[in-house]
Amino acid sequence: MSEIHFVVEEAPEGGYIAKAINEDIFTEADDITSLHANVRDAVHCHFDEGEVPGVIRLHFTREEVIAA
Repeated sequence: MSEIHFVVEEAPEGGYIAKAINEDIFTEADDITSLHANVRDAVHCHFDEGEVPGVIRLHFTREEVIAA
């Protein structure tokens, strides 16, 4: 695997939640800098040596509610 993709959402209580697509990995952080570090750490913990993807892609989503 050369890449792994995460969907990143804003947490209701503040900060961010990142969930991997097609892998059982998730993490959270209070700010973007910490999120980057936490995602890297989670990926390295999940995969065996030599199997860690070379690229981590973060897809940021946010939800907006508007009156109809």
